[in-house]
Amino acid sequence: MMTSSNDEFQVAGAAEPAIDIRDLRVIRGKRVALDDITVRIARGTITGLLGPSGCGKTTLIRCVVGTQITAGGTVTVLGRPAGSAELRHRVGYVTQAATIYHDLRVIDNVRYFAALYGTGAQAADEAVAAVGLEDHRTALCANLSGGQRTRASLACALVSRPDLLVLDEPTVGLDPVLRVDLWEQFRTLADHGTTLLVSSHVMDEADHCGDLLLMRDGRLLTHTTPTKLREDTGCQSLEQAFLSVITHSTAAASPAAG
Repeated sequence: MMTSSNDEFQVAGAAEPAIDIRDLRVIRGKRVALDDITVRIARGTITGLLGPSGCGKTTLIRCVVGTQITAGGTVTVLGRPAGSAELRHRVGYVTQAATIYHDLRVIDNVRYFAALYGTGAQAADEAVAAVGLEDHRTALCANLSGGQRTRASLACALVSRPDLLVLDEPTVGLDPVLRVDLWEQFRTLADHGTTLLVSSHVMDEADHCGDLLLMRDGRLLTHTTPTKLREDTGCQSLEQAFLSVITHSTAAASPAAG
């Protein structure tokens, strides 16, 4: 049975983690959406938040960016309480739906966000180039493909030059080539010091991440790495490894297991 590596990560990330979540609990309606989540995420890493649809990934992300009402616990981001005014220019957030104005050109969308963040036209040009949309900078966003709209949204988040970039299932619906290209861009950002938290329900994307948070039914099953997950489960397929974690956690939680 694999063991959680939370303690290892807490020691490794003890020197000022990018995200520090303690005893987090969220109630939505009458349902527990997040149940006692505690985790620390080190700076400069790509952390994959993985699990099936409806497991609580988006709710956890909303807690990190400070838009979710919580029932208990704390969320500290870059040394400040999540949602603090000081974090507005330091945290980029890309939602599942493209956050762009369809009646504006790509460059106009990015310049608009640059003006909000106070970073200027040069930052807008750099953000457009970073997501590979230089050839489409004057295209109306209404005329873009789904993948291009995702890139435009990413450019709008990058224009603030964030220390932390949070992406909620950014590769959903994209073809394999575009997915690989986006992950290469994420790696470049991490290499330059940006911390990334990326959610996905596609387990084969886990290999692009340095750290993994595996979730199910509002609970954090484990904080690990792709290599350690394979070692602990004996599965080469990350999807099979995740299923093994679920099987063991379910067995451990059953009355008979006690």
